[in-house]
Amino acid sequence: MPDDLPPITSAEAEVMEVLWRSSPLSAEDIAAALSDRQDWQLATVKTLLNRLLKKDALVAERDGRRFLYAPRFPRADWAHSESLSLLDRLFGGSLAPLVSHFSARRQLKASDVKALKQLIDDHEQRAAKPRRSRKGDAADD
Repeated sequence: MPDDLPPITSAEAEVMEVLWRSSPLSAEDIAAALSDRQDWQLATVKTLLNRLLKKDALVAERDGRRFLYAPRFPRADWAHSESLSLLDRLFGGSLAPLVSHFSARRQLKASDVKALKQLIDDHEQRAAKPRRSRKGDAADD
């Protein structure tokens, strides 16, 4: 996963979401896919595509008289990068204050609590397993 993904604005993310669902697509295809959510003209979509190209977030391939666009990186990589950025900016990189913040401001559903407990259990099980070095010896942690 690239460590230095470009910052993507919310408008640019709308375009990227379309391309992560299906690509490569033309500017016209992207505008059509966004038409139910955004009242953007084709020129607006092309402007956003050009910004994303300059940020190296997209690749473009000529297809006759038009270009087809595709994301340069998977959505999961972008989501990971954005999550870490949010965590760093707002909570000093620590996950516990983030969870605390949300639980104090919004009632956690029982399913959320169950999922969080499962994450903790899974983490503890992974941490309890001894790691092996290449030579088969237990690795120092």
